[in-house]
Amino acid sequence: MLENSSRRQWLKQTSLATLGLSFSFRSMGNEEGLVKFISPGKGLINLGANENPYGISPKAKQAILDMTGEANRYQFNVASLQSFRKSLGDYYKVNENQVIVTAGSGEGLALLARHFNKGNVVTADITFGILPNTAKRLGTKVIEVPLTKEKVHDLPAMLAAVNSETKLIYICNPANPTATILKGAALKSFCEEAAKKAVVLIDEAYTDFLDNPENESMISLIDKNPNVLVIRTFSKIHAMAGLRVGFIIGHSSLISKLQPDYFQSSQFAVSNLSLAAAMASLTDEQHKAMSKQKNEAARKYTMDEMKKLGIDFIPSYTNFIFYPVKKYSGEYASDMFDKHKIILRSNKYADGQWARVSIGTLEEMKAFCSTLKSVAA
Repeated sequence: MLENSSRRQWLKQTSLATLGLSFSFRSMGNEEGLVKFISPGKGLINLGANENPYGISPKAKQAILDMTGEANRYQFNVASLQSFRKSLGDYYKVNENQVIVTAGSGEGLALLARHFNKGNVVTADITFGILPNTAKRLGTKVIEVPLTKEKVHDLPAMLAAVNSETKLIYICNPANPTATILKGAALKSFCEEAAKKAVVLIDEAYTDFLDNPENESMISLIDKNPNVLVIRTFSKIHAMAGLRVGFIIGHSSLISKLQPDYFQSSQFAVSNLSLAAAMASLTDEQHKAMSKQKNEAARKYTMDEMKKLGIDFIPSYTNFIFYPVKKYSGEYASDMFDKHKIILRSNKYADGQWARVSIGTLEEMKAFCSTLKSVAA
């Protein structure tokens, strides 16, 4: 068995070095933008990427098996897959010409950054990193508006930051990495006002983990607000992070402008097996409810234990928790991996170092909380 002190070096020298890849516990809130290979390892607890630990729907598994006979065919030669956009539209009560399918929402975010590469982008600081980081690499100006002291999007400040050069406004709700939410009425009002000046993109990757009435999608605004877009993913509640299926919903007039640009072949980039699985999972309410309920139980347990330990975390509404480790002198996430075989994320911001831990199974969170007792934060 490897000694704790050599675990990180071993990781770099074996699988990562062989594949020519890199690994980081930082870049928090940008897991889709990092290339990683982690050997499962005995006793390793992976709480670093906000994945659903309960696996894909049984219906999705069967759909993959059923589709393997068509894996030799291109998508356009498989009749059953031609209705995927319509299935999404029907489920979310929009027309299929209001839907674009992408290889995960991460790819959709990167494509949107490329499309809106003139002028500037307004977003929060901090937020999920794919879109703003892609925009920066393209040379697009990104206006980053600090969160409130409660780590919530500052909507008035964001609206004030919008100017005549703004082409896109990006809001992740629930927010990653902070796990905070915006109330539906406030966000609707913001979207309606901001959409008069620029396109507003709402990232709803985690919305299915919310309880009503917080679980309020901005899709309802699209028909009357042509400048509102919503992006979603099958990676989270559907547990399909490795299958890579995401989608964008918007007014048909806006979608028709996106289609001829970078999005022409975005659905074609998703495999037949992934599309079949997503179609089956879309309406499997039992599997989604199970994932949500187990996540709630494990999240509540973790927050209760953290309260007992005096850890001043941000109350979470989704499947991860954001908490400060400002007094920790080292690299918190790296030490958690090296010393305790727990993968999570940490980063240093203007107000100190913070960590983000994903909600795993109840057993995994019990092990995490047990570890917290021995870690000075």
